[in-house]
Amino acid sequence: MKPTVMFYCQHVLGMGHMVRSREIVKGLDGADVWFVNGGEPVDGFTFPPDVHVAQLPPISSDAEFQDIDATAQVKEERRELLLQLHQCVQPDVVVIEMFPFGRRKFAFELLPLLDACRAAGTHVVCSVRDILVSKRDQDRHEEQACRLLNEYFDLVLVHADPAFQKLEETFLRAADLRCKVAYTGFVTEPLPAMPAPIRDTRRKRIVVSVGGGRVGYPLLQAAVSASALLKDLPHDMHVFTGPYLADSEFRQLKEQSGPHVTIERFAHDFVQRVAAADLLVSMAGYNTCMNILSTAVRALVLPFTGNQNEEQTIRAHKLQTLGCLTMLEAADLETPSRLAQRIHDGLSQPKPATASLNLQGVGTTRQLLWDLCKTNTAAVAHV
Repeated sequence: MKPTVMFYCQHVLGMGHMVRSREIVKGLDGADVWFVNGGEPVDGFTFPPDVHVAQLPPISSDAEFQDIDATAQVKEERRELLLQLHQCVQPDVVVIEMFPFGRRKFAFELLPLLDACRAAGTHVVCSVRDILVSKRDQDRHEEQACRLLNEYFDLVLVHADPAFQKLEETFLRAADLRCKVAYTGFVTEPLPAMPAPIRDTRRKRIVVSVGGGRVGYPLLQAAVSASALLKDLPHDMHVFTGPYLADSEFRQLKEQSGPHVTIERFAHDFVQRVAAADLLVSMAGYNTCMNILSTAVRALVLPFTGNQNEEQTIRAHKLQTLGCLTMLEAADLETPSRLAQRIHDGLSQPKPATASLNLQGVGTTRQLLWDLCKTNTAAVAHV
């Protein structure tokens, strides 16, 4: 009998968590997969037909991650839906993305779910990215996370290559964890199977993106303005604003765009667009950086630093040291001419180095979950 996996994902600001989680569940072929989305749904963001998607009443966050937009009624409804789903599906394993390393504000629904898992004998796994965000009360946060992980969780899957980033670098209490911690390698989207169509290589193709779009508008605006100054450089600029960019800002970008600039909210084949580009200008989120690594595209990245968040800066700095990308600074956006020069210079650079990092996160995650499910099957057979 095939295993049943229930995968909980809550994205609150961007959509990077959902993109990475979707790649993981897409790789769980041979399982009965239930994907629980706690964030806002994205039009056109689809899952394989054999993945059951359960949409909770969506909750989002403010741009500074200080609060979530949820009434007591919404919280109660979500909590009951999660418990009902667990009871109905009876999964072999529940995978919870990020919590308790993050998403503390969702303990109202996750702690009851964890209690239900323990009562039913369901395996519990935490899925977490390479770099964690520090908290104002870091010591207390790590103490609580350790307690929850040791009490409820069987396995922590760190979607990173330990040669690049180890859990203890941003979670100092990692040695105190009694559950198993396994590095899967980085989770990447599959590259296009067919080669890109032949095009006029004299025209440079520039892709600009900022993930979900709730942050990053200054980079989009600066890139559109810089395009107008690249008169000596035949090019086409494809700008992806993300589904959450405000409508007013989307209209402004459209109005400012020159004849060689295309503005879209979202691309289903984004990794293919990146693979065909001569240059990517973007922020430095996990998924975007994985696209850079898998496609070896020339890239200029501006890390997100809101609310003293260092995650993207740490990742981008390490990748720049490896020769995989070039970092932008906030000062590069101050004038269109400055960013235009950085783009011109970026296009003039040779193709970046190919880092010898483990990008097999999807396959390794699948095997580790399968191994965990087998222990449950073996225990049942023994009884």
